[in-house]
Amino acid sequence: MDFEKRLERAIVRGQQTRDARGREAAEKTFSEEELKTLHSKYRLELSEHIENCLKKLVDHFPGFRFQTIVGEEGWGAKISRDDFQGRSARRNQFSRLEMLVRPFNTTHIVELAVKATIRNKEIFNRTHYQFLSQADLDSFSELIDLWVLEYAESYTART
Repeated sequence: MDFEKRLERAIVRGQQTRDARGREAAEKTFSEEELKTLHSKYRLELSEHIENCLKKLVDHFPGFRFQTIVGEEGWGAKISRDDFQGRSARRNQFSRLEMLVRPFNTTHIVELAVKATIRNKEIFNRTHYQFLSQADLDSFSELIDLWVLEYAESYTART
């Protein structure tokens, strides 16, 4: 077979590959309503996982209060405690861990935000997000576990 015919076949194969990718991309595009539904599903699963992890953490650290968060800022939970040390108000210290799944927005992402404070010192303030069409809930769950474990270790080391 001469070069010209091989070139034409290569071009046809390339066009078929491009067309196949276009069809796959079109199938992966979601309507706005489908994205909202998907976000709600992810939000429910992740906020439930957050609640379970923080409740287990409270069981190991007496004095922490657990609170579910549902509002404009997002859905999730937080734990907090006040450590009173003496009569002076300046000596009172506060510790907390708050994890939220942010509300649906026009960027079509699922976003997890966490703030951690131990004895009035911010330990970490992080966010992680993925596009809804590509979101992997297992990686979010692992990240939630990791951040809760990191907080537990840091809290234990500092108290």
